[in-house]
Amino acid sequence: MTSPADTAAPRPADAGPDAAHRPASWVRTRLRAAPLAALLTAVLAFGTVFLAAAFPRLLDRTADQGLRDFLRDRGPAATSILATADLGGAGAGGLADDAKRLDEDAARLTARTGMLGVAPGGPVYGARSGKPRSLTNDGLARPEAVNPTMDLLYVQGLRDHVTLAEGDWPGAPAPNAPVPIAISRGVAETVGIRLGDVLETGPTTPDDSPPRAKVVGIVDVNDQDDPYWSDLPCPNRACLAYTSGKLPAAYWRTGGLVDGSALDRIRAWQTGAQDFWRLPVDLDALRADRLGATERELASYLTGHTANTLANETVRPGLRISSSMPTLLRQAVARQEATAPLASIGPAGLAGVGAVVLCLAAALAGDRRIAELRLLQARGGSRTGVVRRLLAEGAVTVLPTAVLATGLAFLLLPTPRWGGTLLAAAAVALFSLLALPLRAARLWSKPRTDSARRRVVGELAVLGLTVAAVAEVRRRGVAPVGEGADPLLVAAPLLLALTGGLVLARLQPPLLGALARATARRPGAVGFLGLARAARGSGGGQRPSVLPLLALLLAVTTAGFGATVLGAVDTARTSAARLSVGGDASVLVPIGVTVPAGFADAAGALPGVRASARIWADTEVFVLGGNGSTRVFAVVADPTAYAEISRSLGRGAFDPAALSGGTGAPDAPVPTLVSTALAKQLGPEATHRLRLPNGGELLTATAGTVDGTPALQGDDRLFVVLPAGPAVAVAPELDRTNLWLGTGSVDEGELRRLVREKIATGTERAAAVTGAAGPDALPDGYTVRTSASVTAELGDDPLQHSAARLFWTAVLGAGSLALVAVLLTLVRAAPERTALLARLRTMGLRPRQGLTLILVETLPQTLVAAVGGGLVALAAVALLGPSFDLSILVGAEIPPGLPVDVPAVLLPTLGLAGLVAAGIVAEALIAGRRQIATELRAGDQR
Repeated sequence: MTSPADTAAPRPADAGPDAAHRPASWVRTRLRAAPLAALLTAVLAFGTVFLAAAFPRLLDRTADQGLRDFLRDRGPAATSILATADLGGAGAGGLADDAKRLDEDAARLTARTGMLGVAPGGPVYGARSGKPRSLTNDGLARPEAVNPTMDLLYVQGLRDHVTLAEGDWPGAPAPNAPVPIAISRGVAETVGIRLGDVLETGPTTPDDSPPRAKVVGIVDVNDQDDPYWSDLPCPNRACLAYTSGKLPAAYWRTGGLVDGSALDRIRAWQTGAQDFWRLPVDLDALRADRLGATERELASYLTGHTANTLANETVRPGLRISSSMPTLLRQAVARQEATAPLASIGPAGLAGVGAVVLCLAAALAGDRRIAELRLLQARGGSRTGVVRRLLAEGAVTVLPTAVLATGLAFLLLPTPRWGGTLLAAAAVALFSLLALPLRAARLWSKPRTDSARRRVVGELAVLGLTVAAVAEVRRRGVAPVGEGADPLLVAAPLLLALTGGLVLARLQPPLLGALARATARRPGAVGFLGLARAARGSGGGQRPSVLPLLALLLAVTTAGFGATVLGAVDTARTSAARLSVGGDASVLVPIGVTVPAGFADAAGALPGVRASARIWADTEVFVLGGNGSTRVFAVVADPTAYAEISRSLGRGAFDPAALSGGTGAPDAPVPTLVSTALAKQLGPEATHRLRLPNGGELLTATAGTVDGTPALQGDDRLFVVLPAGPAVAVAPELDRTNLWLGTGSVDEGELRRLVREKIATGTERAAAVTGAAGPDALPDGYTVRTSASVTAELGDDPLQHSAARLFWTAVLGAGSLALVAVLLTLVRAAPERTALLARLRTMGLRPRQGLTLILVETLPQTLVAAVGGGLVALAAVALLGPSFDLSILVGAEIPPGLPVDVPAVLLPTLGLAGLVAAGIVAEALIAGRRQIATELRAGDQR
């Protein structure tokens, strides 16, 4: 027989004496022994580090883009800096130098913008007359017998934005000759001006020598919506304007374009001529994290050191610089801080779930290798040596994937800020690297016998911290605007979820045990066995089952709380829109125009309209009394229809019978509803006299009080409501209604069509079409509003949309990580469960019963966590809701508070629970049968 010594492999002759005793590399051996575990560790590290690195960058990108979209929606004029100076001010050279001086000053103004920058289109600058002059030529369009007017202006770069259609470009004017101008084709066709016309102007004073202008060219505007034409006096199209006074008349206002050598003619055209420079701010260069510095830079440019420097450099002491940007930036800051809790709660919940998943992975890895670590400890392995080897093993799998994940986040989400990304990625990578070594190091510590007491102390500490956080938030409310995101408000829902998880971890084992005992009395052992195993696993067996429960609870609580905030904003916005409109639709006409009965009948017959009323409303009404007169808002409407609108709107509801007592006789009082605030001023007197705008008077009798009325926004206002029948009989002018209100699903397009067809005149309709808004445009002065359009307008907030997208992205990530936590637990328990099912299969357990057993064992924890998370989310809303003020998010003033909304919490709760349950079922279907078959073939090899 060959001895063992004889079978030893021969050693090379040149090998050293210790070559056969050189130990194998720990890291290589471990990775070869458990390649799947190493791969899963690397994948988990990659996913968590990528999320940690991506979310700060995603937060920065959404904040920057939301800010830019918010400002861009305000239009180019509002986001520009406008500098003006008197035309031909101090330091002006000859006339030929004026245009050149404008160019030089534009370069100086642009060079001083600093971090604000100028948009790629560059500044728009030139000179314009201060006021228009009326054109007196015969044959020009006069909608209401008022002469059209014209401004003169020079705009640098005109030829890049128009195309010469007829005639020539305007040039230098000859002495005592009309100033040559070019007009757009839209102006020519609307006003009736032809090429070669000499436009005569009317004198503004008795000694005035009216200037003239000759049309030498007609141009086509390349793009009517080009920001180049913003804030200019109608050079690209004729504008319909109105005279001042009680009965305004419509007229056309236009602009004539001159050459840069004719600036003296602009100065002579009308008083107040000025040079102007409009510098559009480069919105793409603005950053949300630099708003404070941007505001300081802008303040210096407008009224500070930079403004003084520019006045000296341009030699224009009267240089005036203005902009709407400071107001817009303040609004952006307020909206950004209002959305900060919503934008922070989602990522905070994701971070909490990620930390739980990493702890769970470390706990499962420690449980899987507990025998190995105990063996190393028994053979004299030191704590330092084992921890060092585990760190080296983890570094090979964690660090390369962490670097790759961070680089991928930088590549996919470019942003100039990188500090938060590196810090978050490094923290998660370090946590992933140290979790298992630190858990293994505890094996060398002396076992403690008071673990139960320490657990109770820890749970009480968490409970105390949660109570303190909630009490502080309720006491002081949300952090004031200007202090950024409120960390306490962000942490309070998560602390409530943590507390709820600890409570459920205490309650789940006895509840499942009681359910198992109740199931034991029923036929069949599958339900009892599955519930018994679930209760035993939840009670602190070999598997750390509290952590997946906590992960799912955090995800559900975060989703439910944030969804409640979003739902409350949408609901409040809809209500605020209806109150603003006065119903679901309103039509307001200009002064002097009457809403005819035909329009009211046609509008009331539109599909979806439930109630409508034709209303006379005016603010020039006075209540006469012994203490003088009180100005009030008066409403005259049909009582039945207006009462229905008030009831539907929830503002100022009243019984129409209260206004039914009037007879219409001149000396009979008209029953009247008065506001509560007005009733307090008027005192106990029952009758009063109303003075109407035309000087007539109306005797009224107070029939009741209401807090508000649909035709008037706000409560505690001074107003009266009169019935149309008796009021019109006494004062026929009250039948000239100027407002229409309706409720129901009103089609705004159809309502606008009726306004054009039944109220607006032909001239007004033509002017609306000429205004480039298209055939659906309304004439100036006519307003059609619907609650749907106002709701959409209030909700058109890019900052809020960005915060909502970020929140739902974080919720999806948290739900995915919660699913990973549950699947990790299932994978760790798979060998024991597979062996049990294999043994039960030999005793007659059918495959379908085996699947049922797996689901009964694993799904209760998911359902308990989902229900508990929903309840915790509702509790968080009830406890923290009074501290919320959603007015900025809604876009209108609303009472503070966050209502409890069960459907808003239920939807994400069911979604996350369904996601995790689907993962459990898929794991049982895919892995369960294969593992059972393997176990049946190989036997129990553990």
